[in-house]
Amino acid sequence: MLYKGVGVWPSYYERKVPPIMEIFYLIASIILGLAIGLAIGVWFARRRMIDSFISRKEGLEHLRENAHVEAERLLQEAKVKGHEHAFRLRKEAEDAIKEQKAELRSQERRLRQKEEQVNHKEDLIDHKEIEVLEKEKNLQELEHIFQKKKKDIDTLVARQREQLEKISAMSAQEARDYLLKSLESEVRQDAARLIKKVEAEAKETAEKRAKDIISLAISRYAGEYVSERTVSVVNLPNEEMKGRIIGREGRNIRAIEAATGIDLIIDDTPEAVLLSGFNPVRREVARIALERLVADGRIHPARIEEVVKKVEKEIDTVIRETGEQAAFDVGIYGIHPELIKLLGKLRFRTSYSQNVLQHSVEVAFLCGVMASELGIKVKNAKRAGLLHDIGKAVDHEVEGPHAIIGANLAKKYGESKDIVHAIAAHHEDVKPNTVMAVLVQAADALSGARPGARREMLESYVKRLEDLEKIATDFAGVQKSYAIQAGREIRIMVLSDRVSDAEAVLLCREVAKKIESELSYPGQIKVTVIRETRAVEYAK
Repeated sequence: MLYKGVGVWPSYYERKVPPIMEIFYLIASIILGLAIGLAIGVWFARRRMIDSFISRKEGLEHLRENAHVEAERLLQEAKVKGHEHAFRLRKEAEDAIKEQKAELRSQERRLRQKEEQVNHKEDLIDHKEIEVLEKEKNLQELEHIFQKKKKDIDTLVARQREQLEKISAMSAQEARDYLLKSLESEVRQDAARLIKKVEAEAKETAEKRAKDIISLAISRYAGEYVSERTVSVVNLPNEEMKGRIIGREGRNIRAIEAATGIDLIIDDTPEAVLLSGFNPVRREVARIALERLVADGRIHPARIEEVVKKVEKEIDTVIRETGEQAAFDVGIYGIHPELIKLLGKLRFRTSYSQNVLQHSVEVAFLCGVMASELGIKVKNAKRAGLLHDIGKAVDHEVEGPHAIIGANLAKKYGESKDIVHAIAAHHEDVKPNTVMAVLVQAADALSGARPGARREMLESYVKRLEDLEKIATDFAGVQKSYAIQAGREIRIMVLSDRVSDAEAVLLCREVAKKIESELSYPGQIKVTVIRETRAVEYAK
């Protein structure tokens, strides 16, 4: 409070109001100031909102007026466009109606013309029907006359037949048989002359072309004439080694045979042991394992099993690498890994002492050369040639011809139909119906028929020649047959009074067909029929 007559606040000690009240008054003054300030701020904010609302309301009224004016303008434009569109549609409809009316008039005119044509054709049909009835009546009369004439002719023929039978002293059936027989003889001679002419014309071109292609293929492939043979004999350093191989009470030889599946033959042959078994891969494993055991000197069952397992792994690697190398040498890629393994197994397989893998590679090259000359796909021809004997890798395990086995394997591992067919048909187990199949046949025969390429036993060789000569002598009119050139040619001597020149041509073809159907042989066999007439007279 203020002192009387003085305009200042009393000091702290001179005041009569307590300090807490003074703080209360101060807080109340602050709150009152804030309330007044807030009320003023609210009034100003409300005033601004009211002014903004008024201005917005005026703007909306202005926009409403502008929108009304714009809507009136658009309505007028729409009415004008609608009238124009309606007028255009009406005109288009009128034009379409005119076109339809014109088309209807045209159709009506055409229908009228067709109706007139149909009426005209009906008149013609009626006229034709009358003519047909008249002709049928005439035909019936003619048929009656024909039947009467036929009876007269049959009577005359019967009389003539009786007279002919009396004159010839033969019945009608005997005369017919005689006539057919004479005609058959003439036809056979004509056919033989025609065949001879066609063969001569074909040989002028086909034989020369075939010889050119085969000679080119042979000259472009320089392979070995004699391939190495599979070895089934193990040489020993001394005779004492046989006893060590046998072992105490035969335990070592039993262990070797059980581990390899190959029979060991120990006989009186000096310093040698024979290996016997149908599986060429197992025989090779046994040969290498036995050679290592002999070289090492430690021969007992545990060591035998260890060496055999190690050699089997090495042989598997060699088989795979050999198959891959063969495919690489030929230039063929994308062959299934299982077929690659089977190719590698062919390294240990021989046919008439010819190594089958080398034979397959040679056939592939020959197929490629001939295919390039004939204008077909070289890669496919090489592929078929390389895989044509793939069945020989398992023919000792699977029953059936190796060509069919190989075709099934090729089909199983994703080869194309042409390749499968060429494999199946290369030994005529399936009839070849593609050029590639014939090429594989020719290349296979060419590889196996070269001098020195294959060897055969003396007994089978002699038997084949005897069968060849017997086939020729079974035909009528054959005097003697001779198999020459190691069975590559047969010469047949015929009786000139029983076989004519024309019949000699037919006989040659029949002998060739019988040889093809009854004999198995590599390459081809030339059949030559010789007919000669000899006149002998003595001057006295």
